[in-house]
Amino acid sequence: MDNCKSKIVNSKLTVAVLMGGIGEERDISIQSGTCVAWALEEAGLNVVTADIGPNKLEILDDSDIDVFFLALHGRFGEDGQLQQLLEDRGLIYTGSGPRASRLAFDKMAAKKVFAQAGINVPPALELSPGVGIEQLEEQLQQLGRKYVVKPLRQGSSVGISIVTDPRQAVAAAQKTCIEFGDCMIEKFISGREVTVGISPGPCGRGLPPAQGWGLITLPTIEIRSKTGFYDYQAKYIDERTEYLFDTIDDAAVSARIKTAALDCFNALGCRHFARVDLILGKDDIPYALEVNTIPGFTTHSLLPKAAAKAGLSMSDLCVRIVDSAYAPLAKRRA
Repeated sequence: MDNCKSKIVNSKLTVAVLMGGIGEERDISIQSGTCVAWALEEAGLNVVTADIGPNKLEILDDSDIDVFFLALHGRFGEDGQLQQLLEDRGLIYTGSGPRASRLAFDKMAAKKVFAQAGINVPPALELSPGVGIEQLEEQLQQLGRKYVVKPLRQGSSVGISIVTDPRQAVAAAQKTCIEFGDCMIEKFISGREVTVGISPGPCGRGLPPAQGWGLITLPTIEIRSKTGFYDYQAKYIDERTEYLFDTIDDAAVSARIKTAALDCFNALGCRHFARVDLILGKDDIPYALEVNTIPGFTTHSLLPKAAAKAGLSMSDLCVRIVDSAYAPLAKRRA
């Protein structure tokens, strides 16, 4: 057990694991929260769990809770709403704050922040009510010949489609807007889909991020879907999807991927942990897709897989995250 883990365990903190929520990813969130609770209990922490929602906030009034571990995905849990409630009450919680969460959850807002920070992103158009269909099709022809249509504020690849014609792209975007709200049409970048987990280092030691708390970038995972599209089916249902380590042979390219991931994390102002999804183009340039501020914590999720590759158990990972949330307060009180 590293020093950081032994200190946080010996402090006998009570951690409330929050899960559930109201989004399309509710079931995945409950799985994540259950795994987090088990991992923290295994480490020796006092753990309670709560299925939380906008009208189920009683757990936030429990004065015995030292740290709230957020394991919600999607709406309410990952979009800054819950984070703002916790901030307003002065409570200690894991993960990014309200502003970073809101930015990361809005794919177009995040893309603009990345671009301003000099990070490569696939160009995209946001579908707005005032744009004429013919004008949009002309703009798409300038963008490329293959497109990804995405809801702006959804996770787990919900509502995403790939099309190869401007007219199809517009039709898919209109349908997506009706079902999910605002959406964008992004240029399809041909390449390899990779993801990089970002985790607290031992006792805060690691790369120095903008937030001032030590981080480490976990081993890069390359995702290979048998259908060529890493959608909800490929993520949670299709057992043929491959998650591969050590597939980037060029050390310089590997370093660029990790640097881009950390740059995305810092550009949004994230903290504690996240997972950054990118496309490694055929030109060996990593293009940022999105930052998942509360990625999955199930036994099949990518952040725990990457942590395990780095020698960290689920228990190690979750305790480090709790420590990164609680330790700054403990230092101020000392």
